[in-house]
Amino acid sequence: MNSREQSALKDQATIFCDDEYFDSEVYGALAAIEQHGQRRELLHTLADTEREHSVFWKEISGREARPPSALKIRLLTLMRRIAGLTFTMKFLELHEGEVVAQYQRWIPMLSDERQSRLSAIMKDEEEHERYFMSQVDEAIVRYIGFVALGLSDAIIEITGVHAGFLGVMGSTLVAGIAGLVVGFAACISMGVAAYLKAKSESRKSPLKSALITSVSYLAAVILLAAPYFMTDAMIVAFGVSTLFAVAMSMGFTFYVSVVNETKLGRELIENTALLLGTAVATYFFGELVGSVFGVRGIMG
Repeated sequence: MNSREQSALKDQATIFCDDEYFDSEVYGALAAIEQHGQRRELLHTLADTEREHSVFWKEISGREARPPSALKIRLLTLMRRIAGLTFTMKFLELHEGEVVAQYQRWIPMLSDERQSRLSAIMKDEEEHERYFMSQVDEAIVRYIGFVALGLSDAIIEITGVHAGFLGVMGSTLVAGIAGLVVGFAACISMGVAAYLKAKSESRKSPLKSALITSVSYLAAVILLAAPYFMTDAMIVAFGVSTLFAVAMSMGFTFYVSVVNETKLGRELIENTALLLGTAVATYFFGELVGSVFGVRGIMG
């Protein structure tokens, strides 16, 4: 191996060292704000593990780890407060599959002793850290299905209601009011359905499940209806509301894909297509109903 190749390998080892050190600092910061005792210990364990990995790569690179960005760490601790610990930990580990593949390519270039240590590090990345994450039992993860039930139904149904009433009346005010009224009734119905569903699932509280579903539904209803009360321009109100709907759908789909470790692309396309398809279909159905019954635009 010539000097240029050796320099390139040391540069790559430095990157690995920095990445592992950054992860250890993030887990340490998460542990510092964690109130739950068992989770705090798990985070300290993960921080120590990542720090040991960093030391291994420091020995190879011969360079100290670069101090991590304080802003990035603050953003990740903010993410933990908003989105939960499980999401934040799994978000941090999104690149682990690629990292392990890169580590694998290093094995033939190392001594027997270092090969053994790197194999142990890869095992940590693939098995031990995943095991620790599985021990984090958060309510937000247990009830994520009920959040999905409320949000997804509200996004599809209320966008459809708005589009349909615009097709019938041509009035943003009527469309907004219709969305609120239908949404309020539907959030009660969805809450009852969630309550009955949770009664058959021993780890979930029926009342909490009903509240989570109803609140998720109602929050989406209010956000989607808001643009219709702010402008008389039909295309603006509908466009902004639909943009909110797409943003909520994409955001929640991303959240679920990270937590459940599923592929994002296909679900994102399917959810967006369903949402836009519903909006277009109900708008033209509203146009048809308005024309048939002679009420098109009477309040526009």
